[in-house]
Amino acid sequence: MSRSRRSRRYNHMLYTRKGDSGSTGLFGTKERVSKDHPLLEALGSLDELNSLTGLCKAYVREHNKETADELEQVQEVLFIAQAQLAGSAMCVMSKHVNALETVIDAIEATIEKPTSFVVPGATMLSALFDFARTVTRRTERAVVRAHLGDSTELQAYLNRLSSFFYALARHDVQTSGKTEKSPTY
Repeated sequence: MSRSRRSRRYNHMLYTRKGDSGSTGLFGTKERVSKDHPLLEALGSLDELNSLTGLCKAYVREHNKETADELEQVQEVLFIAQAQLAGSAMCVMSKHVNALETVIDAIEATIEKPTSFVVPGATMLSALFDFARTVTRRTERAVVRAHLGDSTELQAYLNRLSSFFYALARHDVQTSGKTEKSPTY
């Protein structure tokens, strides 16, 4: 039997063909919506941000276990955020926002604060963190656009998360001994 004929006879784990028409199902319902629905845009942005956070974690893991652990905590909260938007009872709570603020405060205490905009890319890791910061901002806008009602803690978390990535970027540059440049306009 040919490979293509075999694949048609068995259930697949990695694909279902249900989304081939440009629609997808919603969590816990039989309802299908267009893949360009604002909710799916928000979910996709959270997924992308989680993957990028994983890239940052993998890059930093060998050099700074504490930061890698903090990034893994962020990933856990991003999974909660995805579940929340998808309709689960799980949700981002003030304890998640507070925990992130504590980490940001600790980083902020160790860095010299920039007095102007900085051109990203003084180090590879700072560039990754700045990229994660911008993806976080886009994700925050997607969540707001989805008009999901009472998601204020989630919005607060995403707002702090961009500050977290900004702080990590500045910290990496300063601990590496590099200097960031301001734009010349």
